[in-house]
Amino acid sequence: MNKFKLYRLLRKNTNLSYKRSPIFEQNKWAKAITYFGGGMFALYLILYGCIIALTAEGWAGRMISFMPIILLIDFLLRFIVQTTPGMMVKPYILQPISRYTAIECFLISSHLSGYNFLWLAMFIPYSIILLFAGAGFWPVMLELAASVLLMMLNSQIYLFFRTLINRKVWWFIVAIGFYLLLFLPFILNYNSNGFQRMVNLYAEAGRAWWFLPVVILLITGLFFVNRYFQFKYVYEEISKKGEQALKHVSKFAFLNRFGLIGEYLKIELKSNLRNKTMRSRCIMSLALIIMFSGLIAYTTIYDNAIMINFWCLYCFAIYSVTTLIKIMGQEGNYIDLLMMHRENIIYLLKAKFWFYSSVLLIPFLIMLPAVFTGKFTLLMLVAYMLLTAGLLHFVIFQLAVYNKQTLPLQQKMTAKGNFENGMQLVIELIALFGPGVIVGVGYLLVGLTYTYLFMCVLGLAFIVTYPLWIRNIYKRMMQRRYDNIEGFRTTRQ
Repeated sequence: MNKFKLYRLLRKNTNLSYKRSPIFEQNKWAKAITYFGGGMFALYLILYGCIIALTAEGWAGRMISFMPIILLIDFLLRFIVQTTPGMMVKPYILQPISRYTAIECFLISSHLSGYNFLWLAMFIPYSIILLFAGAGFWPVMLELAASVLLMMLNSQIYLFFRTLINRKVWWFIVAIGFYLLLFLPFILNYNSNGFQRMVNLYAEAGRAWWFLPVVILLITGLFFVNRYFQFKYVYEEISKKGEQALKHVSKFAFLNRFGLIGEYLKIELKSNLRNKTMRSRCIMSLALIIMFSGLIAYTTIYDNAIMINFWCLYCFAIYSVTTLIKIMGQEGNYIDLLMMHRENIIYLLKAKFWFYSSVLLIPFLIMLPAVFTGKFTLLMLVAYMLLTAGLLHFVIFQLAVYNKQTLPLQQKMTAKGNFENGMQLVIELIALFGPGVIVGVGYLLVGLTYTYLFMCVLGLAFIVTYPLWIRNIYKRMMQRRYDNIEGFRTTRQ
């Protein structure tokens, strides 16, 4: 069997694995919403492709000049839409085929993924407008080819950094630093029309004869680098070569005074400190909180009222949204033990509420100095913190009723992706956009001051009544317990 036939076979097996999954039926909602989101994204790309073409003034190279921004956005989006080949290659490691063959096939499929070709929705309208504006045919075609190849190169760069991030989450900082290097011409000439200089520099590079060969060489080189790292780390993970003995045990004795809630708080803290999957999610979420909070509070990048309120809200919400989205997923590893004392789940949920509400002090303290400089008001910060602790947590804790997929605590390279069902997606969308709608409507109707006061009252109401709605969540979980337990068992790694 040649590699082309093997590639087709592996693609077929991957599609069949999704269809044979016990959660395939519930993924239909997720697929429908994904296709809708992809269609909306394509419309935005068409719009921006036309805008960039209209600023090009009839000469090729404008799209290449904006590539640093596009590549950075594409890198962040790939965390949502693209998995590493290591997640799919695990079943083929011991098969009687070349050890790199399966990884090569999945790397090639990453180049031919639908997401890569989705960017053609921006590149093709741009190229058509340039052709009608009088640009030469071959310069336009060369820029189109260069744009597509750059997206493929970015796919390989993403796989390289994502593989390292799966090992050590600190590589995320290196990845962001790498993309910031692309903005170096702008940073070095910040006060002297630096952006225009950066645009002109990349436009000239895109028209150079050596540009396409260099991009192709980089793609080829990164392909072999990724092939090596994917196999190395997948093999280490499967053979458990990277495991180390625990050197220190933290007791967190100060939590003993809280009884059972304190014991579950200890579990939550230790899970975030020890388990690779949860630790990575925790560190990445905290890094995003610190970055966005610092940008909002201490720079002039967002100085209008709408953007300040929008980003201030998500500085508080981002940790809960990114970590609680899989609430009860890690407990799926030992759900049978929890069910032996079922009412302990109430104390577990209360401990999670306390823990994630306490984390809100981090963005509050980071942005507090900006209150003294007059950029924010204390009422604004308190309102967003209370709304997140109360309303947002009330909404996102509802996922505990419907989540039934076990989240691996240690596996990263070979862990399977988790798809959502329709109800989960509805809850997640409400959590993402609901608080923003409240702020926007209040801003238009009664102004920000009264909106903040309403947010404080609404948030406090959900905080005070949290034992009631957590007990309601528990009762609904018990009504679905057999279905959820079966889901947790079938999705364990």
